[in-house]
Amino acid sequence: MSALARLWRSSTGRFGLLVVAAVAATAVVSLFWTPFDPRAVDTSARWAGPSWPHLLGTDNTGRDVLSLLMVGARTTVFVAVGAGLVATLFGLVLAALGALTPRWTREAVAVLIDILIAFPVLLIAMMISSVWGGSLWVVVWAVGIGFGVNIARVTRPELRRVQRSDFVLAGRAAGLTPWQNLTRHLLPNVAPIFIVQLSWGMAVAVLAEAGLSYLGFGATVTEPSWGLLLSELQRYIALHPTSVLWPGLAITLTVLALNLLGDALREATDPTLRHGDRQRIPHTTPGVVA
Repeated sequence: MSALARLWRSSTGRFGLLVVAAVAATAVVSLFWTPFDPRAVDTSARWAGPSWPHLLGTDNTGRDVLSLLMVGARTTVFVAVGAGLVATLFGLVLAALGALTPRWTREAVAVLIDILIAFPVLLIAMMISSVWGGSLWVVVWAVGIGFGVNIARVTRPELRRVQRSDFVLAGRAAGLTPWQNLTRHLLPNVAPIFIVQLSWGMAVAVLAEAGLSYLGFGATVTEPSWGLLLSELQRYIALHPTSVLWPGLAITLTVLALNLLGDALREATDPTLRHGDRQRIPHTTPGVVA
């Protein structure tokens, strides 16, 4: 049974896939259609309750909440994918330098990882935003680099372990270059761990963007986001307590789905969890072992 089939058979995996797919589909649809213009202000329709024209009601300026949520999904997808790409590139490069280079370089990279991981991602993003101004790009780079360090910390020892495996040594003896060994043997064998870490990193990116936008360090009024909408509506929570329900629910479900998807991916790709054997065994892919 393939990893994808095992993932779909898992209830948590199914939930994660369906929610993530729904958010991605909403972001794509919002590029072409929303029920109302999300920037159109209608003071005569302020705080309208859920109705047929406005399925989720309106906000303090009369804007349609559903339209705002649909457009905000674009920001969520952009931040999650962008931070994931940055984390992938930075994490893999750092892990490779810390595992496949001479000893002095490995030790320097290990010290660098220990230093970088001591700084919280949100704090780094807030410091950068205070200098360069609030922007989604700041969130993407700050979260991507911050979680890339976590990926490197987890992936580096795994690369070192696989590097000492018999099939890697056999490939080296057969004349494979370090790059060929990396792409044919090392990366495929650490892919399950890496994919799981990446899904968790994307969840952190969504939550970080919401938190930073809520605090005024992330999205601006020209870049609608769920965190920014939550920040605007919470000012009126005493008069309209349900106003923060929809953006809060969107953030919660998306982050929960990505975390559950990461757990399900781990169960679907880790053979020790599938067979109940708690002893650590190497990850292998078809055709890797001679």
